[in-house]
Amino acid sequence: MIRAINHDQKSLTIKSEPATIADQQVLTDLLDTLRAHQDVCVGMAANMIGEHKCVIIVQMGVLPVLMINPEITAQSNPYSTAEGCLSLLGERQTTRYQNITVKFLDKNFKPTTQKFADFIAQIIQHEIDHCNGIII
Repeated sequence: MIRAINHDQKSLTIKSEPATIADQQVLTDLLDTLRAHQDVCVGMAANMIGEHKCVIIVQMGVLPVLMINPEITAQSNPYSTAEGCLSLLGERQTTRYQNITVKFLDKNFKPTTQKFADFIAQIIQHEIDHCNGIII
C-alpha cells in the first residue's frame, strides 16, 4: 500500500526499532511508496512512512533493494555534499563516505554483508541516518 510521506521533523528524530519477520507489511508498504515516488526519490526509510522500524529501501538502477536492520561496519574517504529529502524542504550540507560496508538482513531475512561506493553508498548512509533519528 502506498503510504503518505511523514514530514513531521519531531517524529523523524525518533530512533527506529529493529525490524522482525512480523514487519512484512512495512516492507511491502515501503516498496510501494518508493515506486510511487520513483521520479523524485531514490531511497526511503520506514520512518518516512510513519513506521519506526529499521528498514530502508534503495533504488539501485532498476532494482529496489530492501535492507532490514542495516548497520555500517566500515567507511572511508569522507566528503562534503548537499542532499535533499522527500520528508524535508530544500537541500542541506552533510558529510558522507565514498566507500562503506553494510551488514543487513535481505528481504528474505538472510544475513548479508556488502560493500557499496559513490552515490549508492551516499543514499544508504542517508537512509540509515533516518533509522537512527538523524535528519540532514
